[in-house]
Amino acid sequence: MEFLDTLQNKTLRSIAEKVCNNVPVSKEDALYMLTTDDILDLGAIANHIRTRLHGDIAYYGVNMNLNYTNICELRCPLCAYSCDENDENAFLLSLDEIDRRIRKAVLMGIDEVHIVGGLHPDLGIDYFEQMLRRIKKIKPDIHIVGFTAVEYDYFAKKNKIPLEDVFKRLMDAGVEALPGGGAEIFSPRVRDIIAPKKISGSKWLSVMRTAHKMGLKTNATLLYNHLETPVDIVDHLLQIRDLQDETGGFKTFVPLQFHGENTKIDARRETTGYDDIRLYAASRIFLHNVPHLKALWMYLGDKMAQVLLRFGVDDIGATYHNEKVVHAAGAQTPDFGSEPFLRRLIHEAQLIPERTTASYPNVSAHLKEDVV
Repeated sequence: MEFLDTLQNKTLRSIAEKVCNNVPVSKEDALYMLTTDDILDLGAIANHIRTRLHGDIAYYGVNMNLNYTNICELRCPLCAYSCDENDENAFLLSLDEIDRRIRKAVLMGIDEVHIVGGLHPDLGIDYFEQMLRRIKKIKPDIHIVGFTAVEYDYFAKKNKIPLEDVFKRLMDAGVEALPGGGAEIFSPRVRDIIAPKKISGSKWLSVMRTAHKMGLKTNATLLYNHLETPVDIVDHLLQIRDLQDETGGFKTFVPLQFHGENTKIDARRETTGYDDIRLYAASRIFLHNVPHLKALWMYLGDKMAQVLLRFGVDDIGATYHNEKVVHAAGAQTPDFGSEPFLRRLIHEAQLIPERTTASYPNVSAHLKEDVV
């Protein structure tokens, strides 16, 4: 491989040789990548993998976020969005209000709706079945990415039915893929501080294993920039890679930068550009069996997300009409991005923008390539 000759760092060159020979890199390799300052050589390896998988294409989506309630039994210290039922800002969307929001977004041209919410004690599974069927009635071909592993586990317990039955009922109603939320960080030490009432990391993986066996493709996430260590990150990545070897059900890995404003977590420091680049590039290299790596521009800022397209990332996220969760925690980015804006970011990175959904079908064959 020609790019090997450009690498000056001996350790990273050794890692690159493994990559070229399709040998999974080790935990020790991952730890080195997460701490090296040689981000150019690291980026060259990650970009090689990204190009091998996706050529010159970079993906984006045109979607909306639907947060049906912020009322949640867990009230995790890491979350600035959740409320108790009697809080002034607490809400629960009626099915009619959901219908109205979906119709408005469909008129704006969305392909996908991303649905997550709190663990509301008064909602039975019929609420979600009706929600999904109403969405599909409005736009039958809309792609529904619905509910986190935490929510599915809660639905099963609250409705006293097997997890497999929950998946079947909601798939029958319209769910086609799962977001990766709720993974946070698998380290019990850290998880007990930032999300003490949330299901364990092993339980999250178990729910995802069931989803994969039911035929659903899912995202996997990692929340970083709080109390975790590089060792915690490597352990998290390894567990995702191991489950992917078993099921093949993860389509996308999505690191999520923690925003601490209005939360109860005192993060140790603000992430630097090098921190972000190391994490994304190392993830691309370590997770050789996960096809996509997404950098959400709304979490990172558009400039960093654009840079990361040359450090292993092949997807910069979507339009996200009406995003609330990360903005409640202090994100300074807009809560919506236009399609021309996202296409321009990709074009300026010298890549080809491809409009897609969470399933990554080719839906942009007839789009114009010019941007404004």
